[in-house]
Parts: sequence; C-alpha cells; structure tokens
Amino acid sequence: MAKAKQVLKTIGANLWETVKSSLILVIFYGMLSSICFISTINDEWCGPLSEGFNGARIAWVVGVAVVLAAYSGFMGYAFGGKGYEMLVSGNMKRLSAEQLGSQMRISSHKEVQEYRDWKGFAIGGVVAFFTVLFGILAGVNGKGLNDAFLAMASTADNAAPTVSSGTAILMLICMLCSGWSLLPFALMNVGGAAISYFWSCLFGLVPIALTGIFYIVGAYGSRAKTMRAQQQADNAAAAEANKPRKINYGGLPGTKPSKKRK
Repeated sequence: MAKAKQVLKTIGANLWETVKSSLILVIFYGMLSSICFISTINDEWCGPLSEGFNGARIAWVVGVAVVLAAYSGFMGYAFGGKGYEMLVSGNMKRLSAEQLGSQMRISSHKEVQEYRDWKGFAIGGVVAFFTVLFGILAGVNGKGLNDAFLAMASTADNAAPTVSSGTAILMLICMLCSGWSLLPFALMNVGGAAISYFWSCLFGLVPIALTGIFYIVGAYGSRAKTMRAQQQADNAAAAEANKPRKINYGGLPGTKPSKKRK
C-alpha cells in the first residue's frame, strides 16, 4: 500500500510539473492565435473576408505558425538543458548517498525537473490537448462556425446566415484560443471548400514533435557544453602541472648559477 501511494505521488508530482512547464507555451499559443484571428478578419489589412484564404491571410497564418513552431523548439531546448543540469545534481546526490551514506545538500535540485526522454513530448502534449479539444468542438459545430464566418463576410448583396449567440461565442472562443490551427479551415470554407474542422486536430502533432525533439537536443547540447568546459579545465590543470618551475635561489651573492656567455 505504501509503495502504491509513493507511485501515485510520483506520478502526480510529474504531472503537475509538466502542466506548470507547459503553461507559458499554452499562453503563447493562445496569444498568437488571438492576434492571428483579429488580423485575418481585418478588412483593411487582409481585404474583405468574403475573399476567403487570400494571399494576405495565408501570410498571416503561415507567419504565426512558423513563430509558434520556433518558440516550441526554443522552449523545448531550454527545458532540456535545465533538465540535464537537474539530472547531474541528482546523480551527485545519489552517488554521495551511496558512497558516504548521506546526501549532498543542493538547494536548487528538484527531482521532478530531472531530464527524462518523454518529458519534452509530454509538455508539448499539454498544448496539443487544447489544439485537439478546440478542433473537436469546432468539428462538432462545423456548420455553425461556417455560418458565423459567412455572416461576418456577408455584404448588402449577400444575405447573412442566422447565427445563434451561443454559436457566435463558441466560434469566438475557438478562434481566440486555437485560431492558428482552425483559421485555415474556416477561411477555406468561406470560399466554399467545406473541409471538416476535425482535420485541425492533426496540428496537435506540431507542439508534441518540436518540443519533444528539441528537449532532447537541449539536454545533449548542455551535456556537450559541460564536457567541453570540463575538458578545458583538465587541459589547463595538466598544463599547469607540466609547467617548468623556476628555482628561487634567494638574493645572496653566489647562490645563482653563473650564466655562460655565448
């Protein structure tokens, strides 16, 4: 029973640490989704919404997606480097406990932050959860979301579909929170493409893959940096040990060996 409680405690601690680590990524994805949505429906910046997925809107969506992908890689790399440092500290504590019977006190060390291969993918998975969630919500209410966009794109010559307030609120929430993955489908549907929003769930693979891969790369990068620093320190110590020593003969006459003149 005690072992089961310890396992559950470990799982809970790792789960909470994963959610905390992913929070900044989730917020960043939401911020850029909001910017992308507000920008693409702006007629002055991207032309009438009735044009659908035109060049300006493609540039906005692609640009935001590239920034999000780069940020996912950057954060994954940073988390991986920090995880490796924590792993080194943890190994030192465990080694001291094994050899000396007592653990070293390292105040900055937290075992739940130690490097593990799966952690980067799990952090990206939290972001992917919201991408899939809003993709499913949009897919289930696809007709309503399309009608909401058609209503915004309608002109005097084109009658606007009737949209309920609930559908309008749902569309607004989905686009503000995950517009980077939903907008391509919404804008194409305005042009008559009729693509299911369920396909947007596949975009959840982007944060999972990038954060996970760069988490591992960041850990190995930090390891290589540490090993280079250690090698340089070892080389400097070896050079100092092999450095010829000058004998101090003192200041008395006749205590220094006479130099032969050439």
